[in-house]
Amino acid sequence: MTDPRGLAWPPAPIRTERLVLRESEARDRAAVIELNTSPEVGTYLGGPQPRAELERKLPEVPGQRPGVFVIELDGAMIGTIALDPHAERPGHVRQDIGSTELGYLLLPQAWGCGYATEACGAALDWFAGTLPGEAVVLRTRTANKRSMRLAATLGFTEVERYEDYGAEQWFGVWTPTAPPPALADRL
Repeated sequence: MTDPRGLAWPPAPIRTERLVLRESEARDRAAVIELNTSPEVGTYLGGPQPRAELERKLPEVPGQRPGVFVIELDGAMIGTIALDPHAERPGHVRQDIGSTELGYLLLPQAWGCGYATEACGAALDWFAGTLPGEAVVLRTRTANKRSMRLAATLGFTEVERYEDYGAEQWFGVWTPTAPPPALADRL
């Protein structure tokens, strides 16, 4: 399978010190439902999705499309990462900056352990090796302090702030030149 950017999918699993980034499998369905129905996860995303509706609509193998990785810890899914083309995402878009957007969700029990930094850093490294020179963008609410810290740690730089969904949003860009200091120390 190939996406509009020319990404061949799926790649071999990406292994970090503690995690595996891999293609979605049927065994991930329950965790995907938990992730998307969690009130904590939905805080800055417009709220949780209704469980019954998600259970009815979600395919047997969820998230099986180019650019979507499952984040696995000790054999269990703890979240997802997506490197999506903008065309598939609604909202504020700046195609002139970059055509791929980084998105990530982790189950609340995985928060505060550095997994998002580790997983997103590995996904960005893979992306830079696959599409050299391609920028990646990120959108988040400025009120989401964890996401703002992660963006800075990963080396995203602010392009602009804007109002959407009744809140201030942050839009940043990452360019694959050299790893930011926080990631360079662990590489």
